[in-house]
Amino acid sequence: MAKSPKQSMRCGEVRKSTRSGKKIMKLYCSGGKRKLVHAGASGYGHNYSDAARKSFRARHKCSTAKPGTAKHLACTELWKGKGGRTKSSPKSRKGKY
Repeated sequence: MAKSPKQSMRCGEVRKSTRSGKKIMKLYCSGGKRKLVHAGASGYGHNYSDAARKSFRARHKCSTAKPGTAKHLACTELWKGKGGRTKSSPKSRKGKY
């Protein structure tokens, strides 16, 4: 029988998620407990431009994210710093929300 990801991961390690529909997972360890958290919707694009990053962090209030939550994982791993494409959203999608 195969090991579960939780058993084979080290504390603080980030990997591609084994859960369908999610991008990444991280094992949080604190107080003798181990918690596996999955974050990021895999069905969406990868617009991690500076403008998109700033909007995401403000919209999700990343400054208040507590460790051990999917919000914290998304803010610190997916949306943390430089990288990603800089292309803006297609014109057809602007203003539809």
